[in-house]
Amino acid sequence: MTNPLLAPFEAPYGLPPYDRIEDAHFAPALDAALGEARAELAAIAENPAPADFANTIRALEGMGAALDRVLGAFFSVAGADATPARQALQRDFSPKLAEFSSDLYGNRALWDRVRTVWEARETLDLGAEDARLLELTHRAFLRAGAALEGEAAARMRAIKARLAVLGTQFTQNLLADEAGWRMELDEADLEGLPDFVIEAARAAGREAGLDRPVITLSRSLIVPFLQFSTRRDLRERAWRAWAARGANGGETDNRAIAAEVLRLREERARLLGYDSFAAYKLETEMAKTPERVRALLKQVWAPARAQALADEAALTRMMQAEGVNADLAPWDWRHYAEKRRQAEHDFDESALKPYLQLDRMLEAAFDTAHRLFGLEFREVDVPLYHPDARAWEVTRDGWHMALFVGDYFARATKRSGAWCSAVHGQRRWPDERRAIVVNVCNFARPAEGQPALLGYDDARTLFHEFGHALHHMLSEVRYGSMSGTSVARDFVELPSQLFEHWLEVPEVLTRYATHATTGAPMPQAMLEKVLAAANFDMGFQTVEYVASALVDLEFHAGAAPADPMARQAEVLEEIGMPRAIGMRHATPHFAHVFAGDGYSAGYYSYMWSEVMDADAFDAFREAGDPFDPETAAALERWVLSAGGRAEPEELYEGFRGRLPGVEALLRGRGLAA
Repeated sequence: MTNPLLAPFEAPYGLPPYDRIEDAHFAPALDAALGEARAELAAIAENPAPADFANTIRALEGMGAALDRVLGAFFSVAGADATPARQALQRDFSPKLAEFSSDLYGNRALWDRVRTVWEARETLDLGAEDARLLELTHRAFLRAGAALEGEAAARMRAIKARLAVLGTQFTQNLLADEAGWRMELDEADLEGLPDFVIEAARAAGREAGLDRPVITLSRSLIVPFLQFSTRRDLRERAWRAWAARGANGGETDNRAIAAEVLRLREERARLLGYDSFAAYKLETEMAKTPERVRALLKQVWAPARAQALADEAALTRMMQAEGVNADLAPWDWRHYAEKRRQAEHDFDESALKPYLQLDRMLEAAFDTAHRLFGLEFREVDVPLYHPDARAWEVTRDGWHMALFVGDYFARATKRSGAWCSAVHGQRRWPDERRAIVVNVCNFARPAEGQPALLGYDDARTLFHEFGHALHHMLSEVRYGSMSGTSVARDFVELPSQLFEHWLEVPEVLTRYATHATTGAPMPQAMLEKVLAAANFDMGFQTVEYVASALVDLEFHAGAAPADPMARQAEVLEEIGMPRAIGMRHATPHFAHVFAGDGYSAGYYSYMWSEVMDADAFDAFREAGDPFDPETAAALERWVLSAGGRAEPEELYEGFRGRLPGVEALLRGRGLAA
């Protein structure tokens, strides 16, 4: 059997040949690619020539082409279309990949060569990007434990292998809980629900093979249900199921996994000489230390909590005026907040939604990218991994810039949330290659033949993930390991959160927010209400986020807690968490933190980046034009095209001339005094 993964991809744009790839191809392709990469690794480590930049550092950058090809194809489908067969493959692949990483960074001969080049760096006359590659390669080896010996090196290898298994297990447990729960509704249970929620519930029912509406744990379905359902008993049932993901007992319970992950991370950090995992993790981020992260979060927490408590009192009065003689509960908040928004801003989400069509919001994102950066988007018919996925070629002045893939609808085989990934990134060495970038969301699927309608938060999510995509599309660096989003975690959210601001530029909504039935533009009065309500319920939104970020930080800033759930409760008690608000991500379903190391001790990074994105958009305001060409060119030069070729502080100062303070963030959230 010819394995299509074992040869360079000849599909258009360098796409994996998804129409020829079968699940049975992945395992043998991975084994072959790992074998090839190990041979390349040995050739570099055992090279008899003295170590230099070309035969060691650049050679490492160029190795593993087959492995990158196989993994790019596999992981583009592993989260977005996680069939049982692919989940089994991922469980098998995780320890193999961890072992290869340990073989790479634990190779003493290779480490000696890297160290030799590093120590001679002042004599090498390297260009800026070559010097950066040397710095990042040396740092990666050092932080991976390359300098460890004997029992410490063996223990580090064992820890990495176990963490890889646990991260995969955590993700798959969460997906199983999300896919395994649904609440079937009778006609009487639809009380208060607008048509768009009812139709989304019917579509979810049809996907489950039922002839009745159902509520699932997809955010785009459960959140509007909590907003509009007048059935308090059903809201409670739905909210508790959502909050209990990963904590339902049995084989899919994530609590013990979280505890083990935290213990292993602490041990890993101490093996490397750090006081805590947070100290280790934050060393290479903009924040640098746990103390600086805690200071930022506490600075935002105080005004956000004060606003949330005031809002809680107002919502409680509304609820009790309806005859509900109880304290406001987490399953009540969104419902009464929606009523309050309608009352105070004359704002009706159900009236707004027909104006936010998925296709029109995509057009809005594309047009914004065109006006800012000159990009053009043309939909193309190419084989993709799932029928829901769509692709656009991205060009500028006739030059191919990227291939953009969008996969927007919720389904049982897709993990929750929204994300941006790349099948492969941009590079200029060893060959010229443009990015293939993928946005994945979980919007409610429309009925057959009907347009997909988004809530305002959905539209914001679309713009957010597209901002990440722009970071890949506009990347212009020599080496793939530092292209696109290969930057510090607390810098990576800057392009995505910054791009959200253009959704609130009036001329964008005026042009692209058109009614799904009539085609009429959003009325000016409605547009003004949307913009006026932009900061509505910001106390709630900020509190649920900052509480999660603080719990993540405290999990990692000291000794690992024996009982993470007890420690979570302690942190929430210490900060005075309002009783009617739940964490955005409680520990058992905190995939950002426990599905891998990406956001571990780093969930704060959205807030850190928001400090910058608020200040960065102020640059356009100061220019007097949200599409100011000079400001957009500076943003592209210093942020979007730069990848990781310099430290983020240097890049941001290049764009703005200084680092920002927290004032723009608080002002943007409506929390400034």
